[in-house]
Amino acid sequence: MTAEKQRLQEDKDKKAVWKRWGPYLSERAWGTVREDYSADGAAWDYFPFDQARSKAYRWNEDGIAGFCDRRQRICFAMAFWNGKDPFLKERLFGLNNPEGNHGEDVKEYYYYLDSTPTHSYVKQLYKYPQAEFPYQRLRDENRSRGKDKSEFELIDTGVFDEDRYFDITVEYAKFDAEDICIRVTAENRGPEEAALHLLPTIWFRNTWSWANDCPRPLLKAEEDGSGLSVIHLEEELRGVRRLYCAGGASLLFTENETNYERVYQGENKSAFVKDGINDLVVGGNKDAVCPELHGTKAAAHYHLTIPAHGKEVIYLRFTDKKLSTTAKAFPKNCEKVFTKRKQEADEFYAEIIPAGLSDDAKNVMRQALGGTLCSKQFYHYIVKTWLDGDPVFSPPPAIRKKGRNARWTHLYNEDVISMPDKWEYPWYAAWDLAFHCITLAMVDAEFAKEQLILMLREWYMHPNGQIPAYEWKFDDVNPPVHAWAALRVYQMDGKRSGIYDRSFLEKIFHKLLLNFTWWVNRKDPEDNNVFEGGFLGMDNIGVFDRSAPMPNGGHLEQSDGTSFMAMYCLNLLAIAFELAKEDKAYEDVASKFFEHFVQIADAMNNIGQDNIELWSEQDGFYYDVLHINGQHTQLKVCSMVGLIPLFAVETLEEEWLTAMPDFKKRMDWFLKNRPDLTDQCANLEIPGNSGRILLAVVNRDRLRRVLQKMLSETQFLSDHGIRALSRHHLEEPFVFHYDGGVNEVAYEPAESRSGLFGGNSNWRGPVWFPPNYLLIESLQKFHYYYGDDLKVEFPTGSGKMLDLWEVSQELSRRLSSIFLKDQDNRRAVFGNDEKFQADEHFRDHILFYEYFHGDNGRGLGASHQTGWTGLVAKLLQQSGE
Repeated sequence: MTAEKQRLQEDKDKKAVWKRWGPYLSERAWGTVREDYSADGAAWDYFPFDQARSKAYRWNEDGIAGFCDRRQRICFAMAFWNGKDPFLKERLFGLNNPEGNHGEDVKEYYYYLDSTPTHSYVKQLYKYPQAEFPYQRLRDENRSRGKDKSEFELIDTGVFDEDRYFDITVEYAKFDAEDICIRVTAENRGPEEAALHLLPTIWFRNTWSWANDCPRPLLKAEEDGSGLSVIHLEEELRGVRRLYCAGGASLLFTENETNYERVYQGENKSAFVKDGINDLVVGGNKDAVCPELHGTKAAAHYHLTIPAHGKEVIYLRFTDKKLSTTAKAFPKNCEKVFTKRKQEADEFYAEIIPAGLSDDAKNVMRQALGGTLCSKQFYHYIVKTWLDGDPVFSPPPAIRKKGRNARWTHLYNEDVISMPDKWEYPWYAAWDLAFHCITLAMVDAEFAKEQLILMLREWYMHPNGQIPAYEWKFDDVNPPVHAWAALRVYQMDGKRSGIYDRSFLEKIFHKLLLNFTWWVNRKDPEDNNVFEGGFLGMDNIGVFDRSAPMPNGGHLEQSDGTSFMAMYCLNLLAIAFELAKEDKAYEDVASKFFEHFVQIADAMNNIGQDNIELWSEQDGFYYDVLHINGQHTQLKVCSMVGLIPLFAVETLEEEWLTAMPDFKKRMDWFLKNRPDLTDQCANLEIPGNSGRILLAVVNRDRLRRVLQKMLSETQFLSDHGIRALSRHHLEEPFVFHYDGGVNEVAYEPAESRSGLFGGNSNWRGPVWFPPNYLLIESLQKFHYYYGDDLKVEFPTGSGKMLDLWEVSQELSRRLSSIFLKDQDNRRAVFGNDEKFQADEHFRDHILFYEYFHGDNGRGLGASHQTGWTGLVAKLLQQSGE
């Protein structure tokens, strides 16, 4: 057992809390719903970036390359100043949703380079320009561009020309669970010496300003005769700790309190405020910091001059111990910890990353896994308190009681959660998290299981059974993929450890029954086994905003919503089968989901008595059906919506049916007595490869016809995966005329030209990892049944015939190729950005974007969506290059 595995076991057994401290600090807390106390819900306007340095946060803190405890009582992060910026660089800058021509967008370059699951070793990199940071130019240029234009990026401003920037690498290495060494390496990449102020900053999350009875923690300077600068901490929950700082740093203290004078033109409640250190370093105001050297926010100030191509290294140590050391010995002692923990991290990943991969693929996989682990964040949001307001402040506007999230007063979030993106999406999203857990299970199955269970706890899941979607609208509906993720994590954990966690599976199964019931009761309005669901995480994919009411009281029968429910049935069926191996009572439940699936599969092809099919026999594809004024219309958009029926597939092993005679008996009765339903399901009665039985919405003929479109390079198939919309709609957009208006869906391979859901995501052409991953898995399941007997053209029209397993491998490699170097040593993810493609200090640092250009694979959307795009690590592990 490697050292990191031992730490994971110790943490699980509660012998040592190795995960108490980690990179759990958000990268953006401003502009969030939590911090929005406005009447109109305009979160971006209520708490903008320009107030963040001066206004205390109510719920979460943010910073650059930060670390904190898992209740975020104590925070540590880096701040910088190049001598030219108008204020300290304490947090990452980006555009809010109205400012960006494609929605919110971070405008910085930073990378998660490495992390172990216990965060015993963490490495992050931030690139800081030596010229004045072009805040206003980035705002003005992007605001002036339309949605048909590309985004104006930081590198486009010229601040990285001639390499006039600093690479600042921040590393953490744990001596033990409560003792953390910190190494900050600042490298001047430019041709001339340059000044840099480094300010490692430690502070307490403000917990005392919102009620009268909260104790106030304390930071103060401490002399210990070692020659080190020492900050002494006292906090109610975490006790006494110290931050030791080598290198002769001067210590600066202020309070983590709002600067009312700057933000509200009022009177400050404290003599020293949140931006006091900024006002001293940047503005030279010596009265802005506490001369007695105490407060609730402090920084060690290093004023460095770094020669051209030179570097400076500083060491710090945050610990619950009182160290006995000298200033001379301190760096050497820290260095030993870093050397050991880095070696242990390499040993841990050597067991996960296949030895046969190229060095480039190993690097991509390591950064994908490290980035997923670094995307954890302490998330804090108590909806009832947020709606009611805090006792020492005026109550929020009364309209909030009927506004956003008013139905979620039970929701009490105070946990470390895997985030989609800690800057652009610093809040959990239910279906994102399900995919994160697949990647997380590769390195830390316990955390993955905890995350899946957390969303189903009574203080998360609504009493009616709904899983919260995301903080902007908990009522919105994400695809029901929780059961799929739970089963996959269970299987991955069991295969790797040899121990299958039945307790986890049983616990999550019971809660999922509540969620399944919610879907059946709330999203099947006509009781015909055809489901709505709304946007289902795919933003602008439809003709309308699918979360909004349809025109004239109409409603939408959704091919994807219905298919996801068929998939949900099969996932729960598979879980019930697994549990029935030890408890035969689950055979009855398995029968229930078998019947549910059969009825949904039938409904997808024959809705009610009107024979309104989601399937188009003419086109060989699935579509949504719009009902308005007693009429129905197939919305013939060739999109991912029509591919999702492939997800609803499961194979039953012959030995399973033999071992479960009660289920087999009920299934046989159903086949005999309800042929009107079962004849629409795929091959229920004909044994396939190895005697397997197939349960699928699509039969063999329809599978072939859908794959003919999906694997066509003029439609869905790109060099880098399956597009979300057929390229056919480039020349022939889908146009829908209704009530004097025109709605159009056209192929858009890059950023969205639509304003739906803010326009920061686009499902009208790009490649997205989550549905591609599910398509790969579905093809493999079909192959388990059909084997070599079923082959299709790949690509369509090429004459090259592959079985479905081979197709899945080809798709996997196309997705992985987005990040890997091609024969010209270029990465598709970087597009035409030559600095990223060729520069030795950029080219091997990977960004895991939200989605990818449908024609060339360039990264788009949120740049640190490592959670679900981190799935590339799983693809590389199982399919190679």
